[in-house]
Amino acid sequence: MNVTDATLSKNSVIVIGYGNTLRSDDGVGQRVASEVQGWELPSVRSLPVHQLTPELAETLQGAKGVIFVDAYPISEEKNIVQITPIEPIDANNFSLGHSSDPRVLLGLTQAIYSYSPPAWLITIPALNFEFGENLSPITQQGLAIALNEIRDLLLVIDC
Repeated sequence: MNVTDATLSKNSVIVIGYGNTLRSDDGVGQRVASEVQGWELPSVRSLPVHQLTPELAETLQGAKGVIFVDAYPISEEKNIVQITPIEPIDANNFSLGHSSDPRVLLGLTQAIYSYSPPAWLITIPALNFEFGENLSPITQQGLAIALNEIRDLLLVIDC
């Protein structure tokens, strides 16, 4: 990341959608982030990524808020889009490297920059994790719901 990229993140809401686009429903997070990118909102920056990496901490420094989007395997108890406010994990309780837990990335941001933006995790129900690029019907429906939830969150965050 260069200085211009870090500057663009200041006072913006960052939407980070992550997952493997070659594993069917697992790629829904990236698809959501790509859709949000298409909205071209001046105070929103969207990043579709394969996985969360420590380098993303620089992107989060000074952000007004961050919304993480990922898939989760459907279970009997829950199969709805979930929106959860999340907090950083204490720097003493995580190891660096690739992680699928956004709280680790928030903790790293806090440890390095003494700041962690308000954050939410949106999880979308997923059924198919086989090789492929098509979304199952329940995940397609979850994608649409997640986009509406992001619009609502952006209003709450005051974008």
